Amino acid sequence: MPLPPVLSAEIYVIPLEAGRYLVYAPLRKAAFIGNARVVNFLAALKDGNYDGASDYDGSMTGFLRRLEMLDAGPEQPPQAFFPDAHEPVSVTLFLTTACNLRCTYCYAAAGDAPARFMSLETARRGIDFVVQNAVKRRTGFIDINFHGGGEPTQNWNVLTGAHDHARRLAEEHGLQLTCYTATNAVFSDKQLDWITANLQGASVSFDGLPDAHDMHRVTRNGKGSSESVMRTLRRFDEAGFPYGIRMTVTADMIARLPDSIEFICSRFHPGQIQAEPAYQIGRWAGAPSAETHAFVAAFREAQSRARQHGCEVTFSAARTGTLINHFCGATQDLFAITPDGSVSACYEVFDETNPRAKIFIYGAAANDGAWQFDMEKLAFLRRHSVDKREYCTGCFARWTCGGDCLHKALTVCGDGDFSGTDRCNIIRELTKDQILARIADAGGVCWHGLPGSDEDEDSSTCAKCGEKEDNTPAVQTSYGKE
Repeated sequence: MPLPPVLSAEIYVIPLEAGRYLVYAPLRKAAFIGNARVVNFLAALKDGNYDGASDYDGSMTGFLRRLEMLDAGPEQPPQAFFPDAHEPVSVTLFLTTACNLRCTYCYAAAGDAPARFMSLETARRGIDFVVQNAVKRRTGFIDINFHGGGEPTQNWNVLTGAHDHARRLAEEHGLQLTCYTATNAVFSDKQLDWITANLQGASVSFDGLPDAHDMHRVTRNGKGSSESVMRTLRRFDEAGFPYGIRMTVTADMIARLPDSIEFICSRFHPGQIQAEPAYQIGRWAGAPSAETHAFVAAFREAQSRARQHGCEVTFSAARTGTLINHFCGATQDLFAITPDGSVSACYEVFDETNPRAKIFIYGAAANDGAWQFDMEKLAFLRRHSVDKREYCTGCFARWTCGGDCLHKALTVCGDGDFSGTDRCNIIRELTKDQILARIADAGGVCWHGLPGSDEDEDSSTCAKCGEKEDNTPAVQTSYGKE
């Protein structure tokens, strides 16, 4: 008698409607839509109650084997590997806390406190360090990012001076240099010309419809900034300059998200548009939450409209096809320098006054100019991977979400165990959408991604996932522990 098949995948069953289920194996990059018969077949295998009669012709077993859900050997969960020494080849410079806008939802409350500006000496010291590491590690490249708790172009001389310094060192050592900036895109023609000529890309804060943008993104004088931003976007498009758009969605603007996305897609040419609910800290602390079911519905409609224009709308923690156990660089040794010269692992922690500074600020330059790091703090951050978070066990989105933003999790849940946030539901719903879209794109029966690849190019296997007749009771499963 042949041996029974063996489950070889971490499988999640997600109820859809009318007796249909999404069966998903994230580590195999495989999914299909099945009925209760196939779900019960999988449940029986898991419980050790295999009955060969339930798959009398072997078609179901053969189908699941082709998707590597049966008899495919052990899976390899994603892992991040950290060297003993901290030798980054990318640096983010938080150039200033000054800002020419006073956005109502600014997480940094930029402009409320006296502005701080990074010195050129501090910027050069950070660049020298990553160049030294790149030469030592023979990476062949360095990355410089201009960011901050304000608008980077408000410290213009240091921005351009840091870039010039990085370019000279890159040429001297034969390194490829890439430089990006996050910006509100409200700057002069001279600055715009320099950016398009010298940087490799930008992330632009823009909320779409002019009146929606101007409701929250105002200048120091209380005037709307949309016209200035759109002027910059037009210039970027004319120059063929690569940029993406970061859209912040407040509760009062959720209903207008689809129109805002269509406005952008019909007039401009961003590489992608990232739409995120406003974060309830800084000037937006205590404001109504946008992390709601209404956001999910509006996002879906926005995506549909964007596709008609050949545009892509993304959400940071929904990224099916990429397997990770860390959400971002905050738990993977991000090297970001604050205006005062401290080292932070998080874009949202840019000075020592932040309530989470004791967690995310892990280093500074010594008197001799060398960088000193608290490796215990780095080790603590590195341990914040999704596979070590009990709450996330059983969530089908965990290997693509990576545990979401640690700073947000700490803000919502405090320093204790993670207990979920309102973003969790958004992540699951949008991840489910992406899985269903991949099945549809692969022919409508199943999706099977390329093994070991994080690319969007997938191979697919098509076969019936079960008989049409469904006479067995459904198996109800849960998404997680909420």
